[in-house]
Amino acid sequence: MLHAQDIVYVYGEFEAVEAFALAGQLSLLDAKVAEQTGVESADPYASSEIGIAELLLPPDSILIGQRVKDIGLRENYGINILGIRRKEDYKLHRLKDEKIRFGDALLIQGSWKSINRLSREYNEVVVVGEPLEAAASVPMSGKAPLAAAIMVLMVVLMIFEVFPAVVSVLIAAVLMIFTGCLRSMDAAYKTVNWESIVLIGGMIPMSTALEKTGAATLLSTKLVEGLGSMGPMMLLAGIYFATSVLTLFISNTACAVLFAPIALAAAVGIDVSPVPFMFAVSIAAGMCFAVPFSTPPNALVMTAGRYAFKDYVKLGLPVQLLLGAIIVPLLPLFFPF
Repeated sequence: MLHAQDIVYVYGEFEAVEAFALAGQLSLLDAKVAEQTGVESADPYASSEIGIAELLLPPDSILIGQRVKDIGLRENYGINILGIRRKEDYKLHRLKDEKIRFGDALLIQGSWKSINRLSREYNEVVVVGEPLEAAASVPMSGKAPLAAAIMVLMVVLMIFEVFPAVVSVLIAAVLMIFTGCLRSMDAAYKTVNWESIVLIGGMIPMSTALEKTGAATLLSTKLVEGLGSMGPMMLLAGIYFATSVLTLFISNTACAVLFAPIALAAAVGIDVSPVPFMFAVSIAAGMCFAVPFSTPPNALVMTAGRYAFKDYVKLGLPVQLLLGAIIVPLLPLFFPF
């Protein structure tokens, strides 16, 4: 929504800009300046994608003391200065005659390619952040329906078991790249959560070690001896809440990998279907709300929401227990023993 006193930055032929301003009864605040054009690049981020970044000036920058209109960012790099932060003051109007001072922070606007080139080539300023990484995070709204269709296709393939689940996911990932839903292979690599890959890669051998050394059998035997005589429902509850407690101390992904073979062995030990027990592990591992570090979403919102550890305990622990009390009786209804 446009409001009174808004400043609209436009790009195009100056005659078209004048016509636009006249038609909309707008006032031109700046003079005509030729934009940098004609430079093609194999950069994966198109020059039409506009970004905003912040510039800081080193103490020895030659720009200090110069007027905004004389420093040449627009002429040389196709970059506009949108505002200046000077201590606690913000200057947003009539910037072209404003002299840059030491300690100023400049808000700039331009293509991500231009901002990245400025960061690499111009030593008189420091670009805050990584322009190309910021460009990679810019949503491509036009591709959203296509990406959604590919996701639905993946789910359908998994539901009807046309291919193994892993193959269905790989097909969807390849389609996302070939249809342009991801800008490039580099962008695809950047979307991979390598920490999770390393974590799962490290926990799977630990799970295998639990089976090979007999630790999983020992734990499942203790569970069967302690709860198996009370019936599969009590054993299911024991598996669920044991998994739920373990998620308070380690990652939910690692917890699921560790407890899956234990739950499987416990179900086999009392000669019942392992399906409800495996679902108990997967659900209990994902339903951890009592601590901030067991799941990535909990940790991500902690800083933004200014939550303390006790906030998770006060609200998350009762919810976690309540969900367990609801889910354990429901599981056998959907997946009988």
